[in-house]
Amino acid sequence: MAETHVLFVEDDDVIREATQLALERDGFVVTAMPDGLSGLKAFRADRPDIALLDVMVPGLDGVSLCRRIRDESTVPVIMLSARADSIDVVLGLEAGADDYVTKPFDGAVLVARIRAVLRRFGHAAGRGGQQGGTGTESPYGVGGLLVFGDLEIDTEGMEVRREGRQVGLTPTEMRLLLEFSAAPGTVLSRDKLMERVWDYGWGGDTRVVDVHVQRLRTKIGQDRIETVRGFGYKLRA
Repeated sequence: MAETHVLFVEDDDVIREATQLALERDGFVVTAMPDGLSGLKAFRADRPDIALLDVMVPGLDGVSLCRRIRDESTVPVIMLSARADSIDVVLGLEAGADDYVTKPFDGAVLVARIRAVLRRFGHAAGRGGQQGGTGTESPYGVGGLLVFGDLEIDTEGMEVRREGRQVGLTPTEMRLLLEFSAAPGTVLSRDKLMERVWDYGWGGDTRVVDVHVQRLRTKIGQDRIETVRGFGYKLRA
């Protein structure tokens, strides 16, 4: 099995070194950088499997670094923040991060979150295969192609088109859309989406869901996903 390469950007020497050692003990290959600019350079040189970015790093802050990475890649990103402040969380997620962890964190918890993100990225294609490829017809399409108005979802090729033009989604956004498209018109609660998309069997911060739904709306149409107040979200059939 190939080793998982982690890019870790953290300016606190003690946290950086301790976390790097903890991750390496769990079998990860870690490139640790003390600032955003060196982190960006390392990302471009090494193309890691996942990036852990502290929000407050010098040179190029973690949110800006996340945006730069997202402009170039769909590699999963986890933001690290010393505060559970809404602004930090939302800015990181809006920049394209897939998840966040609040410091101080337990090493085992961080490893679990990393593995959860990697599992859902690795299984994105499998999720689509469960929904499509059967050759059966439905009111929304045939086989692996689902159609909702001007929106087309190829669950086998993992591609989305709107008005005939391809829409670029991150793996997390794609998994979120697949959950909605598997049950169009059905309300999915935030907790259910956390469990299915983010692999949080124990629950989690539902702001992650809200921000990703908003990001998805900007790409597939603001009116395509409806908010059902007090219950969750649903895909308009």
